[in-house]
Amino acid sequence: MTVTHTQTTGDAAAAAPGTARVLLQRQIMPADRDTDVIRLYIDPDPAVLDADKYEVGHNKTAQELNAVAMRQAVGTGTQVHPDQIVSRTAYRLKLGDKLSFGTYFNAFPASYWRRWTIVKDVRLTIRLTGRGATVTVYKSMANGRSQRVDSATNEGKKGEYSFDLPLKPFVDGGWYWYDVVAADEEVVVESAEWTAEVPEDRAGHGTVTIGITTMNRQDFCAKLLTQLGESDRLGDYLDEVLVMEQGKEKVVDSEYFPEAEKALGERLRIIEQGNIGGSGGFARAQYEGLRAGRSTYVMMLDDDVECETEGIVRAITFGDLCRKTTIVGGHMFSLFAKASLHSFGERVSPYSFWWGSAPGVFNNWDLGNRNLRSSRWLHARVDVDYNGWFMCLIPREVLADIGLSLPLFIKWDDSEYGLRAKDAGYPTVSLPGAAVWHVPWTDKNDALDWQSYFHHRNRFIAALLHSPYPRGGRLVRESLNHQIKHLVSMQYSTVALRHKALEDVLAGPEGLHELLPTTLPAIKELVKGYDDATLVADPAEFPEVKRHKLPRKGKEASPVISGKQATLQALLQPLRQLRRPRDLAQVHPESEIMAQDAKWHKIARYDSAIVSMPDGTSAAFYRRDRERFLDGLRRTVAIHRRLATEWDELAARYRAALPQITSPEAWEETFRPWLDGGVDER
Repeated sequence: MTVTHTQTTGDAAAAAPGTARVLLQRQIMPADRDTDVIRLYIDPDPAVLDADKYEVGHNKTAQELNAVAMRQAVGTGTQVHPDQIVSRTAYRLKLGDKLSFGTYFNAFPASYWRRWTIVKDVRLTIRLTGRGATVTVYKSMANGRSQRVDSATNEGKKGEYSFDLPLKPFVDGGWYWYDVVAADEEVVVESAEWTAEVPEDRAGHGTVTIGITTMNRQDFCAKLLTQLGESDRLGDYLDEVLVMEQGKEKVVDSEYFPEAEKALGERLRIIEQGNIGGSGGFARAQYEGLRAGRSTYVMMLDDDVECETEGIVRAITFGDLCRKTTIVGGHMFSLFAKASLHSFGERVSPYSFWWGSAPGVFNNWDLGNRNLRSSRWLHARVDVDYNGWFMCLIPREVLADIGLSLPLFIKWDDSEYGLRAKDAGYPTVSLPGAAVWHVPWTDKNDALDWQSYFHHRNRFIAALLHSPYPRGGRLVRESLNHQIKHLVSMQYSTVALRHKALEDVLAGPEGLHELLPTTLPAIKELVKGYDDATLVADPAEFPEVKRHKLPRKGKEASPVISGKQATLQALLQPLRQLRRPRDLAQVHPESEIMAQDAKWHKIARYDSAIVSMPDGTSAAFYRRDRERFLDGLRRTVAIHRRLATEWDELAARYRAALPQITSPEAWEETFRPWLDGGVDER
């Protein structure tokens, strides 16, 4: 590997004939000097790499110990003062400080650029002030080990240094980054830029229409709009921001909206339409972007996020330079623990047809405790099937070719679209350095409440469209097992919702558009009267806990059990449901169970219980009902038998209907009640 560095002169940025030098990524600091996120931008702590999985081996105990050690903090407690952030691009080091820019937002994800784009070499140009300052450039391998690449020392007061760096060694993974030492006096790192020479016809940048679907989150949405409008770089890339307003509490009524309107001006357009879900809102943005024919990309962006706007520019730049037309997504950090990386790369398991983190990805990774340079797994490139629509950039060319979102209301619209695009030859890349802060999924109750209908129905629809296995692989059997778990857990409303979901799947794809505005009211009406769906905020409203029989040896059932114990409970608990519930349990709960402990094998041991919800705002009084269990079990078996029997015919119907139901024309009919004066000629 050949690396060169020079003290830059005035013509250093000149490009070879027929090419142009473009900015790929620049050094940034938090826009609001937020110390909760500072370690995503700069890092004063050392690199302490965790053990290699091959060194750990197959010993289960060793693997468990290593999993714990991997998450242990490596920080020294060094504090970063907000005053050291000089500007959006500049940072001041005190005398004697050593600082790494090998961080999520400032390291360069070389392996992603190597794999997906036409870029072959990059140039890092650093400008700093401070005599004796030392700059050292490093790279990592896919296994996380770092190597020193080059260095330079500033002899004068000001200096500008360039390092030409090849991307050839990054086939499987790896990053570039730089460290700075203030040896003789304070140092200000004024800027750092990663640039590349590309053919002149690829040097122009694309533009974006951003679509935000919102419902009764007016303040959150208005603040996000202000962020977008006040970005120091996004303006040159932004055509329009569309807000699909589907709620009763309007974003225009937020106290923060005047500031948002001032920041975005004529580039902001509010579209009011009925509540047709996230897929209906995002499909409207796709429809408007496609019909306008102006933007290169349409970006899906959630309304309840905080956004690092530089990531939008990076995603556009990356998409511009991809070898083939590519969907480019961002990552998700937790809104409540802002250094915690919640979603880094998503796949759909083809056999179980369930979404989840890609192999090798660790959820809820706290980069404040264990930095990028110390986290071995973050250095291997992660390839994905799709990217969540909390932040996802879709080329207009893809929309024109494969259509818009499926009319699913919520859930699985983003994952299905990624799989559909993949089948058509359009990959998805989740790009490091592009991210939002979002409420993590673990803080929601969407597997049990009304949202469980959409989870279940839409997962089956996506599987019918894309599963490569007969009868969806493990999906039908797994669904049957989960239904029985919900039944023995006294979650009868969830069982009813999932039954309704599967009945609607069996009805076929033809009515999906018509169901968009009516399904939510219908399923909310369906669960009325179910104990487990009746949520109470005040715990004093529940009856006193009383037990018919004291727990054996005073020990309550543990929410954590072994695989063998779980198998035993799966055999025993359905049989237990055949007994009549104790009379006392119908009046007084037998236990209180926290949301974090509300596992099926724990709940199923009681005839009644107070069970709290994951968001911490309420609880429900679960009561066992033998007749509901038996009726639910009969329906469960019958529906799953039908699914297994009719799978092939049903899959053929859904696949044949897909081009029509995702077409702009079909969506246009759905949007017609809210199109101003019908369809215009734009």
